[in-house]
Amino acid sequence: MHIDDKQMNEPGGIFLAAGTGLLAAALVFHGPPDADLSVQMQNIADGHDRWAAVHWTAAIALFLISTASFLNLATNGGVRRSPIVSSAWAIMGLGALTTFSTAVAEASVVAVAADGGDTAAFMTWWAFAGGMGNGFWALALATALIAYSDAREESGILPRWAAMSGVAFGTLSAIGWTLGEQLGIGIGGPIWLVSSLLMCLWLAWYGLASYGTRRRAISPQSA
Repeated sequence: MHIDDKQMNEPGGIFLAAGTGLLAAALVFHGPPDADLSVQMQNIADGHDRWAAVHWTAAIALFLISTASFLNLATNGGVRRSPIVSSAWAIMGLGALTTFSTAVAEASVVAVAADGGDTAAFMTWWAFAGGMGNGFWALALATALIAYSDAREESGILPRWAAMSGVAFGTLSAIGWTLGEQLGIGIGGPIWLVSSLLMCLWLAWYGLASYGTRRRAISPQSA
C-alpha cells in the first residue's frame, strides 16, 4: 500500500486528534461570545467556574495541537518539500501557540476580574486575550489550506468531498472570527462557534485517518 509522504506521522496524528477533540468539547460549553463587552463580562461572572474550566481545557487542547503541528514539520520530509503544506502546518502551530496564551488569560485573570466586578482589569485583559486570540484566525486559515491540499491529492487522506468540507469549515471559522471579534457584528459569534466546532471535529477525523492509513500501509511492509 502506498504511503503519501505528506501524511502525518503516528504521534502527530494522535496529538492532533486528541487536541482537536478536547477543543471541540471546550467549544460546546463555551457559547458564542457577545459583541457587547458589558454583557460578556456579566455572562462570565455568572458562570465563573464553567468559564475557567472550559478555557483550561482549551489551553491543554491548543498545546497538543501546537505539538502535533511542529512535530509534523520536524519529522515529515514530504511536508517540508511542499511550500503550501509546510506553511499551513507552521501557521497552525504558531496560531495554536498564540491562542494558548488567550485561553490561559481567560481561564485566570479574565475570569477573576469578571467575577470580582473589576471592569478596568477585565477590559485590559480582554483586549490582550482578543489580540492573542487572533491566532485562532490563523489556525482556521491553516485548516483550510491543509484541507485544500488534501483535496488536490489523487489519493488524499480523506475523500475529496470531506476534504472540501474542511476547507469550508476553516474558511467560515475565519470569517466568523473576523465579523465577531474584529468588526463587532453579532452574527459573527454564532458563525465562529458552529464552524469552529465542525472544524475541530474535521481535524480530529483527519488526524485519526492519517494515523490509520499510515499504520495499514506500514504493517504489510513490516511483516
